[in-house]
Amino acid sequence: MLQTAHIERNINSIRTEVLLQVFADRILVLVTQLGKVGNLIQATLPSTVHLPPQPIDKPSEGNPLLAPHPSIEVTSLLGSAPSAHEQQLHSLYASQIATLVWTAQQPELLNDMRRSVIVGVALKRQDPGVEDSQKRETETFLGVMDMTRELLQKK
Repeated sequence: MLQTAHIERNINSIRTEVLLQVFADRILVLVTQLGKVGNLIQATLPSTVHLPPQPIDKPSEGNPLLAPHPSIEVTSLLGSAPSAHEQQLHSLYASQIATLVWTAQQPELLNDMRRSVIVGVALKRQDPGVEDSQKRETETFLGVMDMTRELLQKK
């Protein structure tokens, strides 16, 4: 896998970018629709916790994602979401992206320890009053998970 990888595509007609950067002690994943870093959240999981491998299919094609382990600790490092709902959503992004990273079966990513994953989330706000905003939120989430999985599969 590359030490740095970037992908962008339109999700619900919004340019969405995912950047992955591997560091010696952590892995950084930035998800942005706003062109900035956004809310930085760190996800950690003890290396003694076993995670099964992630299915290879794309979540947006109806294939389920592996649920994040309940032992994942999510810590806000910088910034905050504008609402409680978005804070929960950002924590879900961090937990799910970290789970994808940890289950990518990339020994060079894990070495002998499970690295913390720092996720930056800067998403365009969905107006809750707009019809089908929850559907668009779900499509964005699944699209970002597809993009993250693609980055993790790059050699």
